[in-house]
Amino acid sequence: MFYWIMKNIVVGPIVLAIFRPWIKGLDKIPKTGGVILASNHLSFIDSIFLPLVVPRRVVFLAKSEYFTGKGLKGWATRQFFKATGQLPIDRSGGKASEDSLNTGLRVLGEGGVLGIYPEGTRSPDAKMYRGRTGVARMVLEAGVPIVPVAMIDTEKAMPTGTRIPKVRRIGIVFGDPLDFSRFEGMEGDRFVLRSITDELMYELQHLSGQEYLDVYATSVKEKRASLSR
Repeated sequence: MFYWIMKNIVVGPIVLAIFRPWIKGLDKIPKTGGVILASNHLSFIDSIFLPLVVPRRVVFLAKSEYFTGKGLKGWATRQFFKATGQLPIDRSGGKASEDSLNTGLRVLGEGGVLGIYPEGTRSPDAKMYRGRTGVARMVLEAGVPIVPVAMIDTEKAMPTGTRIPKVRRIGIVFGDPLDFSRFEGMEGDRFVLRSITDELMYELQHLSGQEYLDVYATSVKEKRASLSR
């Protein structure tokens, strides 16, 4: 109920009226059943606009740190992420990664819509980077369609490091659902997982028009951080 009120009465109408996002292909999202929305990731506000424009409730897996802050700021952050339909996960790797996968599978098994950023992190420079194969494993284990989503110009509305977004139009483009049922039962094959992920990233690059670099965004960020020390 809280999510519905924030999306349809409190936050949603105001944000959409101010930014006036243009949308293409919204009808590509199945009206029922589990589905993954796999999006490029340019800005913090991607996780705000995508759930606002999709009629169905969209659940994202967010860093657990967002839910454990102290004081008024911690409370406000926690309430914001709950209001936008995000679930806390531990991204430290190992068993934590397995738990994150299971959380996503539970959402899909209940017929929900799961939002995922295959790149694993925000792009540091508006380019598209190599996708992580976790999304491919989730697709095969859940047996659900995956819809590629391109966020357009969100990094211009709210660049990394800024706190308040600029008022400007952004775009959201939904592609045709991708069906990888031909790889059913092969979620343990790393070559299959990489093939699925690369096909997904190709579709995302086609929709977004971004320059693609076949390296992980996290590696680029780490390299830049080490050079700035």
